[in-house]
Amino acid sequence: MTKEIRKSTLPGIPMLLGLIVLMIVTVVLMIRAIDAQQVLLALLLALGGFIQLFMLVGLFMVQPNNAVVLQLFGRYVGTTRDEGLRWANPFLSKRAVSLRVRNFESNKLKVNELDGSPIEIASVVVWQVVDSAEALFLVDDYENFVHVQSESALRQMATTYPYDLHGDIKIALRSHSKEISQHLQEEIQERLSQAGVKVIEARISHLAYAAEIASVMLRRQQANAVIAARTLIVEGAVSMVELALDQLSKRGVVHLDEERKAAMVSNLLVVLCSDNDAQPVVNAGSLYG
Repeated sequence: MTKEIRKSTLPGIPMLLGLIVLMIVTVVLMIRAIDAQQVLLALLLALGGFIQLFMLVGLFMVQPNNAVVLQLFGRYVGTTRDEGLRWANPFLSKRAVSLRVRNFESNKLKVNELDGSPIEIASVVVWQVVDSAEALFLVDDYENFVHVQSESALRQMATTYPYDLHGDIKIALRSHSKEISQHLQEEIQERLSQAGVKVIEARISHLAYAAEIASVMLRRQQANAVIAARTLIVEGAVSMVELALDQLSKRGVVHLDEERKAAMVSNLLVVLCSDNDAQPVVNAGSLYG
């Protein structure tokens, strides 16, 4: 396994100034040697000037939050993260790798969730290169690798959860965004660890039923909502009827037999559970009339 090795390099500005001074001195001496007809010395000075020019190739720039990977004839030598103008062996090839935080949004994937219903899902992934050597040498194209593996992890994660809560299911895609995001991040990180990439955050950016079943599922969601609301209304109505009967009995306002209690309970439940306003009928006669 290729791991990043920190490589120290020389400051570039002093090297540049030193080479410029040497080149000026070399040119002056070469002119004097030519004037003195010292051909051998002039040739040696010309060779020295060529070497000095070649040494300028060793200058390179390291941007903030970037790393430069150094190779000598294909062999990995090390990575420098020192910012600014630097100098290294001119024979070393230099390749920059960004260490900045990056993000992308995946394509909308059509997958089957745990219950087999087709859904559309997409995610946003925030990532960063933490090992430049692994990113360059262990995978062919680390940026494309991140995109493909992230979508693969998203597809795998989506098949392990249902879209909505039901039955004994405790986590669903739509209702537990925090847990789902954590699982997705772990799935992606597991796939990208060999590429020298750290996943900072992963979250669902789009979630919906597929178009062919969206209308059906919408009706099911509406039905579930109605059932839940009706259940709450009935529970509240029963509590209110129980309270009313208990208060009438304690205060001795009226004494009702079982038949009249049943009629009162029925009327109260109709009033409390009805969607429409109640239309009372006033009985001006006897209670039993």
